[in-house]
Amino acid sequence: MKITERDALYVAGLAHLELQSGETAQLAADLDSILRYVEKLNELDTDAVEPMTQVLYDTAESHAWREDGDCASFAQDDALGNAPERGAGHFKVSRVIER
Repeated sequence: MKITERDALYVAGLAHLELQSGETAQLAADLDSILRYVEKLNELDTDAVEPMTQVLYDTAESHAWREDGDCASFAQDDALGNAPERGAGHFKVSRVIER
């Protein structure tokens, strides 16, 4: 599969990356190299390979260390007491993603 510069720009857009002029071609080449390597790995016969044990060990249904339960919590005014800005009972933060 050949990754085009258009594909690279699409991926960069998904990641909110701003690429310089020469970086688009480099990203396309890097992505193409990664996909060629994955295709090569897919050619391997792994039928005789044992699965990794850490994903198969016997364990309880839940990995929780303690039971969930009700506990005391802060009142809303106490929780928002040190907030630099608040509104409608919530923390207000500046926008970090712009599109």
